[in-house]
Amino acid sequence: MEALKVIDSDGHVQEHDADVRPYMEEPYCKRRGSLLPSDEWDSSMYGALGLKVRDVAMRLRDMDQETIDTAVLFPTSAFHMTRLAEKEYAAAYCRAYNNWIAQHCQASPRLKGVALVPFQNVPAAVEEVHRAMTKLNLAGVAVASFGMKEHLGKPEFWPIYEELQRLNAPLLVHNSRQGPAGEIRFDSFLFKHTIGRPFETLLDCAALIYGGVPEKFPKLRIAFLECGAGWVPYWMDRMDEEWEKRKLEAPLLKAKPSEYMTAGNWFYAAEPKRKPCRSCSIGWAKIRFFLPPTTRTGTATFPTWSRPSRSVEIFPRKPSRKFCG
Repeated sequence: MEALKVIDSDGHVQEHDADVRPYMEEPYCKRRGSLLPSDEWDSSMYGALGLKVRDVAMRLRDMDQETIDTAVLFPTSAFHMTRLAEKEYAAAYCRAYNNWIAQHCQASPRLKGVALVPFQNVPAAVEEVHRAMTKLNLAGVAVASFGMKEHLGKPEFWPIYEELQRLNAPLLVHNSRQGPAGEIRFDSFLFKHTIGRPFETLLDCAALIYGGVPEKFPKLRIAFLECGAGWVPYWMDRMDEEWEKRKLEAPLLKAKPSEYMTAGNWFYAAEPKRKPCRSCSIGWAKIRFFLPPTTRTGTATFPTWSRPSRSVEIFPRKPSRKFCG
């Protein structure tokens, strides 16, 4: 029997301006100040939290300690890219980041980078999807929707999804602490971090469903990361109820929202130690989980985690981009 391969499906790099700027073309590399906007919070609690992964060798040692075979690497601060108003600059930043993460992952075949594309510049985003998947050998496209002027279900983004589906590459919804848009009542990082990611993720899920994306692109794999899975049965039930009353407002849907969410190509990240993963109820029967043993972040306990008893594949088994399995 083949040994179980363990994939860290939500690892993170800690990219800095000094990493990305050398990969930016003229004139964007001459931009003054920070390359991206940020926010007012210190997530390290003034240095009390967080461990810096200084280099690839350190990450590989951590992976060996955790018996992790492969790590899929997401950005951290680069998720602020969706807040950029300058479309051409956003495209240039994504190209530079993707070049950097591709180079970073060349240090070991155990590392797989995830691409960013400029949703605020759809033609450039389609080109970058193609380049990132076919030239840079990246594993999928991640998006954090906070700061976007339109929701993810809008038809203007369909060319991006069409190209992802054509290339058999996943869309990875990975929100940050930002959100919901316009909210100004947070008075602590704890408060904002608790609310921001799940609220944006629920919004993105509803936008993709009501916008008809799973109907238009039935082979497109979509994953929702770093948000747990306890919300999924509740959100399916909530959307089903609303859709039954207002079907005319989602004219592309031919089935209940929950049927799309359990059809087999939507995935929900859940940590093995969380209660939803240890409970058993009919609501979970058709939900496809993947269990990310993320190291050195706020979402897992390093250096110990619960090794899953089985794996679920969200990335394709293709010789050119064999990833999970």
